Amino acid sequence: MDLWTLSDLSTPWCIHVVATLRIARHVDGGITEIGQLAAAAGADPDALHRVLSHLVSRGVFEEPTPGRFALNDLARQFLDSPTLLSLDLDSFGGRMAYAWSTLLSAVRTGKPAYHEVFGRPYWENLDAHPNLAAAFDELMGPAGHGVPDPQILPDPADWPSIHTVVDVGGGTGTLLAEILRAQPHVRGTLVDLPRTVARSAPIFQKAGVSDRATVIGQSFFDPLPAGCDLYVLKNVLGDWPDTECTAILKRCAGGARPHGRVITFASSRPDPELLMLILVGGKARTPDDFRPIAESAGLRIHATAPHSSGRLLIEFRPL
Repeated sequence: MDLWTLSDLSTPWCIHVVATLRIARHVDGGITEIGQLAAAAGADPDALHRVLSHLVSRGVFEEPTPGRFALNDLARQFLDSPTLLSLDLDSFGGRMAYAWSTLLSAVRTGKPAYHEVFGRPYWENLDAHPNLAAAFDELMGPAGHGVPDPQILPDPADWPSIHTVVDVGGGTGTLLAEILRAQPHVRGTLVDLPRTVARSAPIFQKAGVSDRATVIGQSFFDPLPAGCDLYVLKNVLGDWPDTECTAILKRCAGGARPHGRVITFASSRPDPELLMLILVGGKARTPDDFRPIAESAGLRIHATAPHSSGRLLIEFRPL
């Protein structure tokens, strides 16, 4: 393999384009001839034919006869809703794709340059576009990550001592609902932005835990509910640079004192996480990365344990 092959952008962009045009769904529905496909997708027949022919040459889609296309195993992945959402250039996937053009600025400065393309920093851009914020919440919820594992304590034998849980930045409440369903003696509080927690009610109702779930619409940079037994941070800290990560952990420490616990997820080894760099300046962190940040926030690492996701659970306790 040479550098030209490694630097070729044709295939990634063709994949994004056919995802956006829902080509796989049209083919799955019986529309296989290029003219009919183009009409169904609202595309130019010749241009679409070129894109699909390129993907066929890369092993995505098949062309059994000239001008007629079929799905193969790779192309069937476009039928998966989370995959489609993450690739759709007209939705959240477009924000991630176009943001890659800012990588040079991010490497030169060490800071995200998302605003160079979209006019605002990432989180402000989501605030300004509710449809994108909803797509982000969907991607972070069960559609994007599957049913979450409610086992988020390094030692499962500790659950009888936990009676109150705060899911900090918990999105629409998918993880908290599973925790409450698995632990009938526990009451939970979901903390996230108002627009996000507003979509949590059906999730709690479906899990049968609405009577034990409380919702607070606020930023996790504001004071958190105090005196609870467990504060959970999943898919949160990796979205932020060290300064903001420390601030979030300080809020958790303030709520957890004197005897509560804080749980988050870490990488088992260093991970470059380039997408987090270009979007928000965040990064994956190992336990060694977390140790000085936690101490600055008034916490210490009490325990670590492997999680079913392949990451590590870290349990912090107040200093």
